[in-house]
Amino acid sequence: MYDYSTNNKRADSKGNYAFISLGCPKNTVDSERMLGMLQLDGYQLVDQAAGADFAIVNTCGFIEQARQESFSMIDEMLELKRRGDLRGVIVSGCLAERQKEQLLEDRPEIDQLVGVFGREEVTKVADRILGGLQEQRTVFQPAPTHPLPDTSRFRITPKHFAFLKISEGCDRLCTFCAIPKMRGKHATKPMEEVIAEAKELAADGVRELVIVAQDTTYYGMDLYGKPRLAELLQELDQVEGLDWIRLMYFYPMYIDQPLIDVIGGSQRIIPYLDIPLQHANDTMLRRMQRRVNRAETEALLEQLRVGIPNLVMRTTFITGFPGETDEQFEELVGFVREQKFERLGVFTYSHEPDTPAAKLPDHVPDEVMNSRRDRLMAEQQALVFAWNDAQIGRQLDVIIDTAVEGQADAWIGRSYADAPDVDGVVYVTGTGVGISPGRLVPCEIVARRDYDLIGVACGEPR
Repeated sequence: MYDYSTNNKRADSKGNYAFISLGCPKNTVDSERMLGMLQLDGYQLVDQAAGADFAIVNTCGFIEQARQESFSMIDEMLELKRRGDLRGVIVSGCLAERQKEQLLEDRPEIDQLVGVFGREEVTKVADRILGGLQEQRTVFQPAPTHPLPDTSRFRITPKHFAFLKISEGCDRLCTFCAIPKMRGKHATKPMEEVIAEAKELAADGVRELVIVAQDTTYYGMDLYGKPRLAELLQELDQVEGLDWIRLMYFYPMYIDQPLIDVIGGSQRIIPYLDIPLQHANDTMLRRMQRRVNRAETEALLEQLRVGIPNLVMRTTFITGFPGETDEQFEELVGFVREQKFERLGVFTYSHEPDTPAAKLPDHVPDEVMNSRRDRLMAEQQALVFAWNDAQIGRQLDVIIDTAVEGQADAWIGRSYADAPDVDGVVYVTGTGVGISPGRLVPCEIVARRDYDLIGVACGEPR
């Protein structure tokens, strides 16, 4: 349906457009939904903004670095418009939701502004641009009590994996985070709708389903009166066609033994959990309003390790949160050494003016935040390299993502330990027939290359 190789408009097309998707996997799902609606309405996606009728920038507004990336892409599209190479610019997503009309005041050449929950009107917005209608330039809707539908998506991920959003919004009040202001309160997507989406994706060739939400473990609380993630996962585990189900964004609350038993005993849910912990010092956790302490976290991590064989855990931490002392940071370093997380990311604290943390005293200088981040990543590097070395000689299934450009019989894929875009990869060599993107290939791991692994195909792709 889409022609990526040319900007020439199809004879039956209403108009052609470019699409830039920024931010997290939840935003990717929103992008794919908008792309699907535009496709069904007769619009044509092209791969170059120059010469298109309009461009859509689906933005991220989470932290300052993400906002700057969004501003940069918006300005790039506006420059094309000034040169006459683009008729209109639509800005959607979290930055639009967060800044609202202020964004139009700062960049008046933006044609249309679409908030997070206005995405269902994207075709009407496109029609207004092509029709030259400027009376209404913004579409902002209140956060719905029922999550918006994510079916009929035109996916921008590789065909063999997809993100599945099981809820919208967040009820957590972490003092550093503005997501509830942009995405609203937690709203569970009904179980039958999630299962229907999973089956639709499996029928479309998806083999790896990546479960995402702002707060995955809270699933069901608002709709059913209790968390029902374990029940949902039991249902998803029965969806034919899926091989891997990967779990992301596990808040450390509401993880209980029945949920662990479901994950540990499933046939399709892989032993990989993304659990953002943010800190290990109790004072910092209270200032962040995380509602867990170090002792509870340590007990949970041990429970997970015991209950889920071969578990790989990914987490993230913040350095330089207001008031963080050298001693509290050293406690975090010691915690990381003890826990030996297989995957870990570190962010420096981002000053967000409309969050409670912005009003806290004792903000940490940038150079201190950065040095602590570098120190923690150096500690983690040694742990990851040691874990990677321990994989040498093992046989792992690797899902192939792409061929290595310019090299014969060389591929890039991921093991169960590697989530798309955020973790390492496995470089695969093999001359066997049938290795191609989307296939699962048994590989013997033969070497480490820093954060990545090197494997040799040792069995039939499937």
